[in-house]
Amino acid sequence: MEARKVSPVTLLLPKHVTSLGLPGSLALDSTRKGLTADTPTPSSLLKAHINSVHTKSTCHPKSNIFFLKTHKTASSTILNILYRYGESRNLTFALPLNKHSQLFYPFFFASHFVEGVSSRSVREFHIMCNHMRFTKSEVAKVMPEDTFYFSILRHPVAMMESIFIYYKSIPAFHKTRSLDSFLDSSWRNYNSSVKNNHYAHNILAFDFGFDNNAAADTEDLEERASMAIAAIERDFHLILISEYFDESMILLKHALCWSLEDVVSFKLNSRSEQTRHPLLPNTAEKIKRWNALDWRIYLHFNTTFWHKVDSLVGQEQMKREVSQLRELQAKLANSCLKDGGAVDPSQIKDAGLKPFQYGAAVIQGYNLNPHIDRQTKIKCQRLITPELQYTDRLYTQQFPELAANGKFGLMVAPNKNSDFSDFDTWIIQFYIKFKCISNELNCRSTHYYGSF
Repeated sequence: MEARKVSPVTLLLPKHVTSLGLPGSLALDSTRKGLTADTPTPSSLLKAHINSVHTKSTCHPKSNIFFLKTHKTASSTILNILYRYGESRNLTFALPLNKHSQLFYPFFFASHFVEGVSSRSVREFHIMCNHMRFTKSEVAKVMPEDTFYFSILRHPVAMMESIFIYYKSIPAFHKTRSLDSFLDSSWRNYNSSVKNNHYAHNILAFDFGFDNNAAADTEDLEERASMAIAAIERDFHLILISEYFDESMILLKHALCWSLEDVVSFKLNSRSEQTRHPLLPNTAEKIKRWNALDWRIYLHFNTTFWHKVDSLVGQEQMKREVSQLRELQAKLANSCLKDGGAVDPSQIKDAGLKPFQYGAAVIQGYNLNPHIDRQTKIKCQRLITPELQYTDRLYTQQFPELAANGKFGLMVAPNKNSDFSDFDTWIIQFYIKFKCISNELNCRSTHYYGSF
């Protein structure tokens, strides 16, 4: 996939950005500007027909897939889609070593972070989708040559508001009363060398493997943004946009040659409304300046997203398929969910379906409808299983001997009031795991991971 040439000083502007710099779906939730086409013209209908015929005659479902799971971008919902697709087809996942929930993030990814690579116990991997800091050359050592690479971006303004709530305990935010206070004194509060502070600054750029220390007044900002954009276009076949999630799923469906049922989902790892805070226009501008690198990356790929819609699907066909997807989702919600939608964690009856709670966010989940048959229950349960529990189950299925002997457990979930940060615990576990890998500790017969 060739990299698109991007001028160091010129960036494409998206056609769905309001005067405040927010996508239409953030300014008016009910507005889908990309889908308000007038009466279809003969040429648009012909194009949709050609796309349909082309898809049916030449399309083969892709099963070798890499998804770069970015932070606070609806990526947990996509992870669930990939988990369900792979599990139902007995595909092999490139899961984190030793039952970890992430691929040793925030370190740059290395191939031996994947269970089965160093031991050579896995012959072929099909899907890789857990959190990592992207390194293409290392991913390519694990995944097949014909792997489809994709990721998802979110508007940096909405994303920063979410990150501030979810990661409120990191040093950059911990003593700051509000997001505005942080932005007004960002350089004083922000130290890039302090652990976990990368979440506070250009987190998209960081996840893609770039240096995230850039603001609006950085001298070589435009050059760095252009280089980042070119690298992403070179390494990824598709970049989705969180604000247009349903449209993104239809685009992904066409790119992977999947069915509508394959991309249907319920929102996972989503906050309740009580922890969402509206931002003033002035705050939005501050965020765009502070996260200037992320903002430029987002602007560019918001535009290329709609170009992909036009070339792969067409506006009219997109409109029809989004409607079909929402109808299917509503039907599943009616049959699967006891309460018809998401509920706060205190209302979730099954502890195994309760999502991990962290920071100041209240992460919602679901209750299963108790009046469904066994087969429907299995299907519905997969749709609402939180990320950590699903990852744990797939690891157990894929590596039953390791899991049965209790050789490794889930990463310790940090207590909100603990003196240890999640990164502190992670470093301790990383050190022990490194010793295990180098055979300096007899980890295969000892429980090291639940003792902190």
